Amino acid sequence: MRDQLKEAFDQVRAEEELKAKTKAFVRQKTDGHARQKGSMPRRLLPAIACLVLLLFGGGAWLFGTPTVTISIDINPSIELGVNRFGQVVTVKGYNDDGAALADSIQVKYRDYGEAVSQILANQKIAALLSDDAIMTIGVIGSDSDQSTQILSDLEVYTQSQENAYCYSARPEDAKAAHELGLSTGKYRAYLELQALDPNITPEEIQQMTMREIRDRIALLSAGGQEESQADGQNGSGRGYGRGKQNGWQSGA
Repeated sequence: MRDQLKEAFDQVRAEEELKAKTKAFVRQKTDGHARQKGSMPRRLLPAIACLVLLLFGGGAWLFGTPTVTISIDINPSIELGVNRFGQVVTVKGYNDDGAALADSIQVKYRDYGEAVSQILANQKIAALLSDDAIMTIGVIGSDSDQSTQILSDLEVYTQSQENAYCYSARPEDAKAAHELGLSTGKYRAYLELQALDPNITPEEIQQMTMREIRDRIALLSAGGQEESQADGQNGSGRGYGRGKQNGWQSGA
């Protein structure tokens, strides 16, 4: 017990010493310039910002940790990790087209609304949507308040897109999806199609467009649209979107 207490106090002293040194360094780098020019050189701002994050201990970790994931699937399958401040901190493609899209957009450290708007405005995505492609946008997070707010905002951002559907999902769904190498949206579609075609594989789903998946589900479903509507009424949670087409419903 004594050793554990000593270790804890040593760690506190080390953190306080680090903060004191950081403060001294910031004063050294800024006071002289302030006296000479009355303003801080622009080139020092990134370094000062990093030092401030370090000074307040854990700031960088807090900023860089996603609390909500936005899964966007059309055929490019891409997921955006959003931190508690609403900034995109991770971007990952879950198939070849998704990786190419992730490389072509500049959305990291931008507000999630701006990021999604940029993706919707992407030339390839816009062309796919105008050609009757289907896009699903999922919100996955353990913080229910943040997830609910983001889902509500995304429904507003996409309301002019006739074939864009929003839904919410659980973190465990995302975990299961990633274990199969799928985005959350493709994983949900995979489960639905697998129930009708047990031979379908995650690798096949990964490269299919959402339109191809939905068309195949409709073809294999007895009754097609009627069965989809019945699933929504029974709360199966497998539907997608806001019910604009085929009776799809958003659900967790």
